[in-house]
Amino acid sequence: MTFEEFIGIVSTAFGELTDTQIEQYRRMDALYRDWNSKINVISRKDIDELYSHHVLHSLAVAEYMKMKMPEAYDALRAPSGNISVLDLGTGGGFPGIPLAILFPGGKFTLCDSVGKKIKVTAAVAETLGLENVTTVNARAESITQKFDYIVSRAVTSIENFLPWTNGKYSRGILYLKGGDIAEELGIAMQKYRIPSGKVHTWKVDSWLHDEYFAGKMVVFFERK
Repeated sequence: MTFEEFIGIVSTAFGELTDTQIEQYRRMDALYRDWNSKINVISRKDIDELYSHHVLHSLAVAEYMKMKMPEAYDALRAPSGNISVLDLGTGGGFPGIPLAILFPGGKFTLCDSVGKKIKVTAAVAETLGLENVTTVNARAESITQKFDYIVSRAVTSIENFLPWTNGKYSRGILYLKGGDIAEELGIAMQKYRIPSGKVHTWKVDSWLHDEYFAGKMVVFFERK
């Protein structure tokens, strides 16, 4: 996918981007290629698919919010918004960095327990001039602050992930997950007694028509 194709998809989905946002997305390619040559945070065979497999996948969270949570989406898109978001297990900065570019009204904390990964994330965020991003090298259990939302991208099974979020959010969790989501979700809901009305799923390939996204979902957990 070319950068022009990527920007076309993003602009169609989310409306006009500022020149700064376009340039920030553009610079991601060179930054991640450079850092990936030193510290492997993206599969080397996948770096050529940065925009399609990583940035757009991250922005599926934004597309879901636009459709299903318009008030939160509008607040995040507005420069004057004040919504706190924790990206738990951010790795090299996904989904947090693509979302922070799109959502100037969000205050993003990107957390990972692996020091070399958060080093890359911090450097990318700083170079892109993302003043709405803070990075933290810590285990999930050590985070004591409460955020409006938690986002994450398939860091572990839902059953293992949910305990990490206890007491850390006030509105909901948006989790990007693939695989046998029905069985995995059913196990977690039963174990943690989550009412069915508090869990919502959305197929990413209903927006991004690419085989890569087949079976990939946004799972939204409303606060109980």
